[in-house]
Amino acid sequence: MPNWAWLAIAIVSEVVATSFLKATEGFSRPVPSIIVAIGYAAAFYFLSFALRSIPVGVAYAIWSGAGVVMVTGVAWIAYGQKLDAVALGAIGLIVAGVVILNLRPGHG
Repeated sequence: MPNWAWLAIAIVSEVVATSFLKATEGFSRPVPSIIVAIGYAAAFYFLSFALRSIPVGVAYAIWSGAGVVMVTGVAWIAYGQKLDAVALGAIGLIVAGVVILNLRPGHG
């Protein structure tokens, strides 16, 4: 599997885990707690495959940028957390940074 696909799987795994953290209620609820543990374990496992050819700084920038955007979307939908214009602008800057990082010559 291409290393970028491994990175995508790692990001989705991390987003699932982070999205379930609130539902664990301090790790007092077993099912969400297990989902969090498996999600984070999977995220780092798949990230290790991506790092075979993707530089760690690039992978982490993409991981964190995509993760912030996706977790924010989940929080908006699942938990009703609304964003103001400043927050939306900041997320837009994160997306722009990840795009620019990937458009530069010889990025990976």
